[in-house]
Amino acid sequence: MNHLPRQPPPLGSRAILGQRWSDVVFLHWRVDPEAVEPFMPPGCSADVFDGDSWVGLVGFQMSDSSFFGGPRIPWLGSFPEVNVRLYSVDAQGRRGVVFRSLEASHLVPVMVARAAFGLRYQWASMKRERTDDEVAYRTVRHGRRSAVSEFTIRPTPERAGDGELSGDPLSTFLTARWGFHERRRGRTIYCRNHHEPWPLQRAELLRLDDGLLEAAGFEGVADRAPESVLYAPAVRTVFAAPQTLQQPTV
Repeated sequence: MNHLPRQPPPLGSRAILGQRWSDVVFLHWRVDPEAVEPFMPPGCSADVFDGDSWVGLVGFQMSDSSFFGGPRIPWLGSFPEVNVRLYSVDAQGRRGVVFRSLEASHLVPVMVARAAFGLRYQWASMKRERTDDEVAYRTVRHGRRSAVSEFTIRPTPERAGDGELSGDPLSTFLTARWGFHERRRGRTIYCRNHHEPWPLQRAELLRLDDGLLEAAGFEGVADRAPESVLYAPAVRTVFAAPQTLQQPTV
């Protein structure tokens, strides 16, 4: 197994989209790679850590969106997102994320992301709550009320980015992905992103009531406790234009 670098590789081209991600919560479960493979785009396979693949439930607050390095666009607004994601590697060895679903409460960005990247964004009613020591997310998808998720975590008091997590191979594998793979218009694309290393903290899961994992094809997974619970206060990220993967010849 090759460990991913905590520092991102070069973006490779001009940034087309910038965003700020705040109050980021990572919940992760081990799953059999055979359960993940059917969801991989052509040209990709399930990435593994110590023989296991992983499914993640990730919540964050999105804000300060901008295009091509310009000023932030007020109408894009600030809104929460919760996604279900898997981990991929392509024939060129590029590791990334494959999104099974992405819940967002702002309809316009949902439509833009679907059109531009082919991402499986879903319009949902959502709420993020932040207190001095807890972060909570709740989402209910419009038109499918069983696709609901509610979770609350308490970050540990360690300073973000310090301690053992800075060198923890599993935490790096789950968070330092630097791109996503997606099926778009009949082809597999790879879209690279770039941000500073995650300022990770461990966290305690206080509440979880989830239907998104089952809706994404992973029935029963949320019935057990996640093996990894992490938190990051904020990063600023940018995305490059999508690249089309070289499709294998038969």
